[in-house]
Amino acid sequence: MRMPKEGEFVSVQSYKHDGNLHRTWRDTMVLKTSEQSLIGLNDHTLVTESDGRRWVTREPAIVYFHKKYWFNIVAMIREKGVSYYCNLASPFILDEEALKYIDYDLDIKVFPDGEKRLLDVDEYELHGKLMHYPNNIDYILKENVKILVDWINNGKGPFSKGYVDIWYDRYKQLSHK
Repeated sequence: MRMPKEGEFVSVQSYKHDGNLHRTWRDTMVLKTSEQSLIGLNDHTLVTESDGRRWVTREPAIVYFHKKYWFNIVAMIREKGVSYYCNLASPFILDEEALKYIDYDLDIKVFPDGEKRLLDVDEYELHGKLMHYPNNIDYILKENVKILVDWINNGKGPFSKGYVDIWYDRYKQLSHK
């Protein structure tokens, strides 16, 4: 499938390791694509959970997906500053239907003051047993936690100074806000 152009919208679908749909974001505006990554923005985007519950995102959030790294990053733009929610997940694929990835439960949250928290370790361990995560996936995810923490600590990629401002400004240009 062709990569979407900036200003176009894609759906985002996260799955669990067993192939079940986990969550869908309906309209993510594409801000930039490359051969390896996609940067987008959700702003009051409809989200549908696997059980059918629906909700709308509260604040603008810049999303970063990569075809090499086993994580994706959501930079939530809030009044008190930017918070990051980082999902340990498979690299994304894109087909006619949506941008898709497998969510592997582990998350790192970065608060505006720089505090970091590893979340959902219990959920990861439980799902690992229930869905039989292979040892190589466990190894890959743990190695990608190290890469992600390095990015956070050293201001790389979406954690770099100016990243949020640049991409939020681009969103405002494209959406005429």
